Amino acid sequence: MADDGHSIGKAGIVDVAIVGCGPVGALAANLFALEGLSVLAIDREAAPHPQPRAVHVDHEMMRLFQAAGLADRLAPLMRATEGHLHVGADRGVIRYMGTAGRPKPFGWANDYFFWQPELEAVLREGLARFDQATLLTSTECVGLSQDAEGVTLSLTGDRTVRSRYVVACDGARSFVRRTLGIALDDLKFDEPWLVVDAEVEGAVRFPPIAGVPAEADLQRLSVMMCDPARPATIVPGRGNHRRWEFMLLPGEDDAAMNRPEAVAALVAPYLDGVPHRIVRATTYRFHGLVAERWREGRVFLAGDAAHQTPPFFGQGMCHGMRDVANLAWKLGMVARGQAGDALLDSYQPERDPHVRAVIGAAIAAGRYICTLDPATAAARDTEMRARPAPAAGETAADLIPAIEAGVVGKGQGAGERFIQPHLADGRLLDAATGGGWRLFAHGSPPAPACIAAIDLEALDDGGAVAAWLAERGAEAVLVRPDFYVFDTGSPAALIERLARILAPEGVPA
Repeated sequence: MADDGHSIGKAGIVDVAIVGCGPVGALAANLFALEGLSVLAIDREAAPHPQPRAVHVDHEMMRLFQAAGLADRLAPLMRATEGHLHVGADRGVIRYMGTAGRPKPFGWANDYFFWQPELEAVLREGLARFDQATLLTSTECVGLSQDAEGVTLSLTGDRTVRSRYVVACDGARSFVRRTLGIALDDLKFDEPWLVVDAEVEGAVRFPPIAGVPAEADLQRLSVMMCDPARPATIVPGRGNHRRWEFMLLPGEDDAAMNRPEAVAALVAPYLDGVPHRIVRATTYRFHGLVAERWREGRVFLAGDAAHQTPPFFGQGMCHGMRDVANLAWKLGMVARGQAGDALLDSYQPERDPHVRAVIGAAIAAGRYICTLDPATAAARDTEMRARPAPAAGETAADLIPAIEAGVVGKGQGAGERFIQPHLADGRLLDAATGGGWRLFAHGSPPAPACIAAIDLEALDDGGAVAAWLAERGAEAVLVRPDFYVFDTGSPAALIERLARILAPEGVPA
């Protein structure tokens, strides 16, 4: 590990210890190391989990992989797809959230599917770039205590580690969360589903579906069959990987439904005459849960340790990655003395509303998807088709609201995700301007060292950023390191506003 003033070698203490190095923990380790922090990631397993669990990321995660310097390695391992289609009891479309033919304002497609072992391997391999990042595998956290200076972690093998901060990415049954006595807010959704992964050599066969938009390709959509006889989802995985999720009906036994003959019967209508191999079948309970506290002193919860989301919009793992992206720049600024510790108190106020908004939408979708009464399902189909369609279409990306509390201002566009246009030379905006705090304005206004001033006159983006500002009636925009808009206004006012928020006395509520 590098002896840089933050390293364990010099101070006897690491900046951040990450408990759990699945995809969220591994991305956290990369992002924290990019902030110059010394990082110790701990995982109880010797290698990444060999089976797929999460399968979906969206454009925001691809942008984070880009920021981590790993998008070029990950993009070839993924399959870009085109959104979601919900089919009613009468085999007609009741909801379409498609992206085919739509602009890509954030630089990436809205939906990508991947094979989790490949994703985890690339994220873990990325840590080898950093002298100050260490991964301990086959190691479990068995205890922790904290004081004013840091956290002591007790590990298997009678080892202890000192860290200034700890981020718990140790999953739904989080040891850290339970040790801290943090309760979960139960959002009252609990349904058992059978998840089946298969390698399929050909196109999945769908029954005739009425009302499919002309631009929609069923092979490139997540298709939810809202059939009261058995709700099911068909997911277009990467390569030849396909996933089915089947709701278990009242009285069905998990073990019985996992038997090969039962699984074969469920997928048979979609694979008649199509060569395939079942990779795995397992039962999950889809939950809506949120931790009551995401910070306890120097310890933070992230990912499934902090929240569990029903998978109907594929946002569960994405939430965890947003968590650690939110923490990375804040921990970096605190470690560098650019902000007081109170900056870290903005973590939950910013992330909790995002999580609850998507969980609420997923639960609402889950309730109509899981309708088992035929008459109720027919009434649902009629009601959903009567809803006015949004003028510009609807995608799952629209479920993420703007940040309204924390490190944001009050101007037009504050809290939104900022666009990432392609430049004339083919590069994406972030690749040209770098990360960190960025002030986009006409000319080159003076800015402190922690903010990069980007002159719109020199930005060959086809006028995309200038048009974004014009739509909001704004002179300039200050963008956070996690690609959310801090605020819009005059350059001087934006810089002064940020300085007030980062002052040692803390972040305004």
